[in-house]
Amino acid sequence: MSYFLLSRFLELLVILSFAHFSFSTQIQQTFDQCLSTIQVPDTFFTPNNPNFTTLLNSTAQNLRCLTPSYPKPQAIFTPLNEYDVQTAVICAKKLGIHLRFRSGGHDYEGISFTSAMDPPFVMIDMSKMRDVNVDLDDNSVWVEAGATVGELYYRVAEKSSTHGIAAGLCTSLGVGGHITGGAYGSMMRKYGLGVDNAIDAKIVNADGKIMDRVSMGEDVFWAISGGGGGSYGVILSWKLKLVPVPAIVTVFNVQKTLEQGATKILYRWQQLASNFDDDLFVRVIINPMDISGTTKRTISTTYNALFLGGVDRLLDIMNSSFPELGLKKTDCSEMSWLESVMFIAGYPTTVPTTFLLTGKPAFLNYFKAKSDFVKHPIPETGLEGIWKRLLKEEHPLMIWNPYGGMMGRISESSTPFPHRNGVLFKIQYVNIWSVPEKEAMKKHYKWIRKFYKYMGQYVSMDPREAYVNYRDLDLGMNDKNGDNTSFEKASSWGRRYYKDNFMRLVKAKTEFDPDNFFRHEQSIPVLPGKGF
Repeated sequence: MSYFLLSRFLELLVILSFAHFSFSTQIQQTFDQCLSTIQVPDTFFTPNNPNFTTLLNSTAQNLRCLTPSYPKPQAIFTPLNEYDVQTAVICAKKLGIHLRFRSGGHDYEGISFTSAMDPPFVMIDMSKMRDVNVDLDDNSVWVEAGATVGELYYRVAEKSSTHGIAAGLCTSLGVGGHITGGAYGSMMRKYGLGVDNAIDAKIVNADGKIMDRVSMGEDVFWAISGGGGGSYGVILSWKLKLVPVPAIVTVFNVQKTLEQGATKILYRWQQLASNFDDDLFVRVIINPMDISGTTKRTISTTYNALFLGGVDRLLDIMNSSFPELGLKKTDCSEMSWLESVMFIAGYPTTVPTTFLLTGKPAFLNYFKAKSDFVKHPIPETGLEGIWKRLLKEEHPLMIWNPYGGMMGRISESSTPFPHRNGVLFKIQYVNIWSVPEKEAMKKHYKWIRKFYKYMGQYVSMDPREAYVNYRDLDLGMNDKNGDNTSFEKASSWGRRYYKDNFMRLVKAKTEFDPDNFFRHEQSIPVLPGKGF
């Protein structure tokens, strides 16, 4: 640590030694006073500030987590640099204030900006820390936690049309939290996950120290690279490897309904998709749809694909490996890799790629989501059972993402993300509704939980695996107050997210954050007898 930083650190400790805090309405004033050594205008917001609600809602994707029943922060701090974050952590620890950290707001249960465990709390919003520094000579990029993956992709493509990043499909994801959970995208079969391409990171630990991969140690770097966000420290930035992409790639959307043989085609896709050429990613988006001109509904299955190459080679591969889909040249579009990012994310072709710089989510809904990993094809009778249940609900959605390729060649223990060899595809379940009423939420929760139970016979078992970036607070045993962090309770959902990697995560947490300062409803716990 430099002399300047050491002096600043000691100055803060002196200030804090005179501070007293109790969990009361004094939290705002006390925390604000502590931050006064670094605070600049328009970085600290309380509920009395007219911009508080706008800022709180600004990046939250799941409107369910903004309803009145969800606890709101007592204050929001928007740091401008890593030293601001350092100061906020030092202040919070000394004053006994619980913190939540938000980089993008995509977290499905809203744990970055709500807290059922430790109210009152302060939210640290990283949205003003979004620098992206591309280094083509080093074949890498440093990106701050508050940047979105869309911004990251744009800045990389701005420097080179033949370099890309293996990360998420949703362009408004905040990079900080996204990478910590794994970060899969349309190039996962070619290059693996975002964490498989992570080179370094900067975090702030519970003592307020800024650490990189060397100073945090390999165990902690391993843990943050797939072990979920909010457990070990505040992610400031990631250093990621650039991956080669062709100057021209090919995309397509092909829709098949039940009347067009969707059941048999999807059954065949399950057998083939994990064995496609590594350059080919074909996911399936499944939802009910109205039949035009009638009062009836059917099931739509849309094959949404990226191919890292030209259309002629794609057609050769599809005609030989998946002729059942009947892909035609007119279904396909050749474009740049950056344009394909927009296509896969669902933007109309009329939207320019500069829209990625806005960091805005494409969709805002009330929703509940779950996930599964499938290791054996679901039989046609099982698919028919799925259709029957989907048609009974208003706006359900399933997304099936293929595995295989590089995903099957990386060991389960290389990162905390264990869902590797043997997985055919991952299912994301989303149930969407449009009104905030409590009764509507109960109805749609009931449907997705019942549907998830039905799917149990077709997915991985012992454990029934789940994806941590689709965080699901239904997993495990939840207390009425939302406390699900004890070692005993965490073991249930921990094994679903991390399988045999869970205990290694616990050991790293116990050594690195023994007081359990960084915690949320599904944070990694410390070993029994340790911590807060």
